[in-house]
Amino acid sequence: MSSTSQKHKDFVAEPMGEKSVMALAGIGEVLGRRLEEKGFDKAYVVLGQFLVLKKDEELFREWLKDTSGANSKQQGDCYGCLKEWCDSFL
Repeated sequence: MSSTSQKHKDFVAEPMGEKSVMALAGIGEVLGRRLEEKGFDKAYVVLGQFLVLKKDEELFREWLKDTSGANSKQQGDCYGCLKEWCDSFL
């Protein structure tokens, strides 16, 4: 990943706590609402799915696309954000 957004930097800078799913890089209001409707209301719930998929980029991207309709950039931003967070905090 050549550059990261401020949202990404803010997310990976501290423990996740109770952050909204919309705090994840790549997840805005529309995708956030779609994820919330499917029970993924907090960033840690999406992290759980990321871990269930064994941090596999291809599987996570496919899941995010199927679950929320995320495009390729959004998928990549969210994956990169969770991967970096895991590298720092797990």
